[in-house]
Amino acid sequence: MFEASPSPGQTRAPASPAAQPDAVAPTPRVPPSADAREAESGKPAKQRDSFFDNAKFLAIVLVAMGHSWAPIKGDSRVLEGLYDVVYTFHMPAFIIISGYFSRSFDMRPDRLKRLVTGVLVPYLVFQTAYSLFRHYVGHTGDPFDLVSPWYLMWFLCALFVWRLTSPLWKLVRNPLPVALAIAMIGSLSPVAGGGFALGRVLQFMPCFVLGLCMKPEHFEALRRPWLRIVSVPVFAAALVVGWWAAPRMDDNWFYRESAAQNLGAPWWTGPLMTLALFGGAVVLTACFFAWVPSRRTWFTALGRGTMYGYLLHGFVIKFATFHGWLDNPRLHGPLGEIAVTALAGATVTVLCTTPFQRIFRFAMEPRMEWAFKQDAAALARARQQQQQPQPQQQRQLEKSSV
Repeated sequence: MFEASPSPGQTRAPASPAAQPDAVAPTPRVPPSADAREAESGKPAKQRDSFFDNAKFLAIVLVAMGHSWAPIKGDSRVLEGLYDVVYTFHMPAFIIISGYFSRSFDMRPDRLKRLVTGVLVPYLVFQTAYSLFRHYVGHTGDPFDLVSPWYLMWFLCALFVWRLTSPLWKLVRNPLPVALAIAMIGSLSPVAGGGFALGRVLQFMPCFVLGLCMKPEHFEALRRPWLRIVSVPVFAAALVVGWWAAPRMDDNWFYRESAAQNLGAPWWTGPLMTLALFGGAVVLTACFFAWVPSRRTWFTALGRGTMYGYLLHGFVIKFATFHGWLDNPRLHGPLGEIAVTALAGATVTVLCTTPFQRIFRFAMEPRMEWAFKQDAAALARARQQQQQPQPQQQRQLEKSSV
C-alpha cells in the first residue's frame, strides 16, 4: 500500500507532488504487477519524504488532544490558552500540506477517481456513521443529514471542494490575495456556516492555496537550524497571548466557521480576524514545521494512516462525552488534564496503526472498479508499455544482432 521511505538519518528535499501521496487522503494500493513492471523497466521506485509523514502524525496528535481538551478546558485558563494556540495552526498545517500535494491535481480521470474514492466516499460513509452514532449513542434526536457535516466531517467536505478548484487556482495570477479576499467575504456572510461547511471551506481556503503556491525549497528553508531556535520564543509569546486572550475571546473564532455577526461582533471585525488568524496560522505552522524531524522515526509509518486516526478518534471522544466520562471532577485539575491529554495522544496513535488500516480500508480506500469506466488512454498506454521490449530484453536483442 505504501511507498518506500528513505533510510534513517537521510535528509533530502521534499518529494515532488507526483512522487508523494496525498497529505491526508489514504494512498491507493498499487497492484503488484505495476511494481513488477516498474522494477523490470529499471525506473527508480518513488520514495516518500519522511518529513511530511512525521508532520501529519504530529498534527493529528494535536488534533486529538485539542478535541479531548474541549470538554475540560473551562476550568483552566492555562488549558484554554493552550487550546486556542493549538487551534490556530494544527488544521492549517494539515491544509497547507494538502494544498502542496494537490499541485499536480487536474481533471484527469484517474485523479478524479482517486478524489472520489479517497475523499467523497469516506465522507459519505462516515457522515452516515456519525449521524447514526449521534442519534443512537448520543440520543440527540437530530435528523439524518448528509449535507451538514458534523464534528470532524467538515474537513473531508472542504478538501473535496478545494481539490476540485486546484486547476482554477493555477490559472489565477495572484491566487493567495484572491483566496484571502474570498475568506474575508466568507466571514461576513451569516449563512456561510450552513450546508457543506461553507464557512470553513471559504475561511480556510487561503491555507490550501498557500500550499498550492509552495515549492520544495520552501519546506527545505523551514528546516534551517536558526528557524528552529527562533520558533521557541515565538511559541512562548503565542502561549502568553493565548493565556491573556482566553477569557476575552470567543473560541468560535478559531473554528473559522461563523460570520462575525453570529459571534456578536461588528461586521467589520470578520475580515480583520480572518487576516489576523491567517497570519498567526502561517507563523505558528512555520514554527511547527521547523521542529518536525526530517529523518525516519518510530512514528513515520503512522503518518501514512492519519486519515484513519482522524476519522476514528472522533467516535472515542464523543462516546466519552456522551457518557459523561469527561465530566469527572478528577479530570478537571492539572493531573487529570495531563492524563486526558496523554490518553488522547495514545488513542489516536493506535488508530493510525496497520491493524486499523486493514479493518477500515473498505471505507477509507475502496477500490470501486465496478463504478467507473475503463480509461481508454490509460489502457492504450499500458498496452504500449507491454509491447515495448524491456531493457534486459533490449540488451539481449542488441547482443544477438551483433
